Amino acid sequence: METFVIITIILALLFDFINGFHDSANAIATVVATKVLSPLKAVTMAAVFNLIGPLVFGTAIASMIGKGIIDTKIITVQLIFAALIGAVVWDLITWYLALPTSSSHALVGGLAGAATASSGLGSVHASGVETIVLFMVLSPIIGLITAFFFALIVMKIFRKAHPSKINHYFRRLQLFSAAFYSLTHGTNDAQKTMGVIAILLVAESSNPIGVTTLPIPLWVIVSCAAAIGLGTFSGGWRIVKTMAQRVTRLRPYQGFCAETSSGIVLAVMAAMGIPVSTTHVISSSIMGVGATDKLSAVRWGIARKIMGAWILTIPMAALISASVFLIMKAVS
Repeated sequence: METFVIITIILALLFDFINGFHDSANAIATVVATKVLSPLKAVTMAAVFNLIGPLVFGTAIASMIGKGIIDTKIITVQLIFAALIGAVVWDLITWYLALPTSSSHALVGGLAGAATASSGLGSVHASGVETIVLFMVLSPIIGLITAFFFALIVMKIFRKAHPSKINHYFRRLQLFSAAFYSLTHGTNDAQKTMGVIAILLVAESSNPIGVTTLPIPLWVIVSCAAAIGLGTFSGGWRIVKTMAQRVTRLRPYQGFCAETSSGIVLAVMAAMGIPVSTTHVISSSIMGVGATDKLSAVRWGIARKIMGAWILTIPMAALISASVFLIMKAVS
């Protein structure tokens, strides 16, 4: 295996690590906000289930990322390298700004930008990008609505119970809901890097690139799962603070509803092979449960900033990756 290919695979695993680091807020924000677990215990639990997630579910999302975004015939190591740089740089920028944006969409933007710089817009599969953009809009709406009504149902069922008893039960239940969410988070996010590494390996092999199925070697599955698990364990505390404290205040039953609703949405999307943003889903779910108190319980100013960063993610990552690819081409 060529040195540059190995370097690019390491960069892909670094992206996965940063993905876990960046998205640790997704996995632990609610249990930290409700004080069910300490931050250290929360990230440890999330890291373990992020590691298990990709091993439990299939690799439909990995295949979608590997074949459904750009024309596989144009893929080179340089293109993948530039795409990953675009995704990593945007992730680090938004981490510094404490904005919980989507690492998944950063990767999609990176692939689209590098492919466009390499071979023009025609090399980007419009249908694949349109599906992702469509669910970029739909998945947070689904998450918000699901969490909102789930929280209302829980409130109705336990309306006569004493608050201390409700908190006691849901503090325990939230351990299961947080684990379930972390499992589906690892399933969704680690698979995207699996797809990138797999298509890179196919592109560098002697096999024809126009394959109908994308093989995902076991070592790719394990290494990507481990990278995102280690990243989650490291913790992105700047974003955790935004998610856990600045969007809305959560009680244990609300944390349970947000995590369970998000996990269900992510599990369904994974089964359908549709890559969605775990960040978008959990953020909107937190907003949904917060809105059951009253609309003013959600700090909509913070929410607007988060949504603005969501909109910018794909084009900004694409711009960065396209620039990197053109610089590499100019100096080569």
